[in-house]
Amino acid sequence: MKLYFFEAGILKSQKQYFTMGKGVGEPFNVPVPFMLIEHPKGPILYDTGNALEVVHNKEEHWPGIWEAYNVFMSEDQWVGNAIRQVGYKPKDIKYVILSHLHLDHAGGVGHFPNARYIVQRQELHYAYAPDFFMKAAYIRKDFDKPVDWILLDGWNHDQFDLFGDGKIIVYFTPGHSPGHQSVLVNLPHSGPMFFASDSCYTKENLEENVLSGLAWSYGESVKTVDRMRQLRALLGAEIITGHDPAAWKSIKQAPQYYD
Repeated sequence: MKLYFFEAGILKSQKQYFTMGKGVGEPFNVPVPFMLIEHPKGPILYDTGNALEVVHNKEEHWPGIWEAYNVFMSEDQWVGNAIRQVGYKPKDIKYVILSHLHLDHAGGVGHFPNARYIVQRQELHYAYAPDFFMKAAYIRKDFDKPVDWILLDGWNHDQFDLFGDGKIIVYFTPGHSPGHQSVLVNLPHSGPMFFASDSCYTKENLEENVLSGLAWSYGESVKTVDRMRQLRALLGAEIITGHDPAAWKSIKQAPQYYD
């Protein structure tokens, strides 16, 4: 197995949107990560980053969110092009695991013609009819596509083992959104790595009991972060946060890899 990290551009934002009550007005330029997991049964994507449309037409594709987020991405950083640097084409991808369906995670849905897309049922339903405070985060034209969905059912499918070999395990991690899910990858040499995505934006959220600046349920978010700490203590898992510019600098990025 190999694990590759990619950056689908950056979001130019302010820190209070990621660490509630801290860094109000402070510029905060965050990475937009996604991962490719090379498994013997085929390549897997975890998240797909921003849509290609934001490269040339971001104001139209992402309407009404510019006070909070401004995206900067090149065509080479778009998921369908980025994976080519490690030898893969969109048609090669077997599964796409989506942490959730927000605009900076689901931008590549529909661009992998042979893939099955794994998402929480609750997340897909909520994306079509979100609460008012989450509405701008869901871009329907990104995810409203005739793809082959695999719908997981929350706690009933928690710790979903993708291939039944203990290598790629999907954890239900609600809070940031109602159907958020994270992935634990057990690598033979690098050990267990837990990809929190937006269930834990930054190291401050993880280590200092700082809430994120955006969540569907802060109560569920707190429980999810507590669970990550337990996984770290019990399994020795390295927690990879979702949008931490400082932590991101320490991560090897493709074509470098973890194995």
